Amino acid sequence: MRLLSKAAIVAAEDLKHEDVDVPEWGGTVRVRVMTGTERDAFRTAIAAAGDLPVGRFSVILLASTLIGEDGALLFTPEEIDQLAEKSGSSIDKPAVVAMRLNGLGGTAVEDAAKNSASGQSDDSGSDSPLPSAAQ
Repeated sequence: MRLLSKAAIVAAEDLKHEDVDVPEWGGTVRVRVMTGTERDAFRTAIAAAGDLPVGRFSVILLASTLIGEDGALLFTPEEIDQLAEKSGSSIDKPAVVAMRLNGLGGTAVEDAAKNSASGQSDDSGSDSPLPSAAQ
């Protein structure tokens, strides 16, 4: 294997994405791997939230990974509550993909799949910090 230069590392297109069909929303969403900065902000938001309900974890994750065709995040921290109002099963479909793409634990993917059967939590959670939508 060849040894990479700084220029090769910086030029590498490593922000993979995957399109996920969400029939409840009437179409497809694009889920992207978080940048290093976004992942650090995501981890900080989760840690700051303390005892976080599972449903809130999923919406923070989606707000950190759902992108438009231009590659920019779709949701800002101020809009996370709008996302939290969507059905649990519709949130879980792209959240499972986001967990897999971002390497967020083997059991996290299984837990999200199990939770999709029980629906969304009634707990709207707190105003947790979230990475900036500007990318």
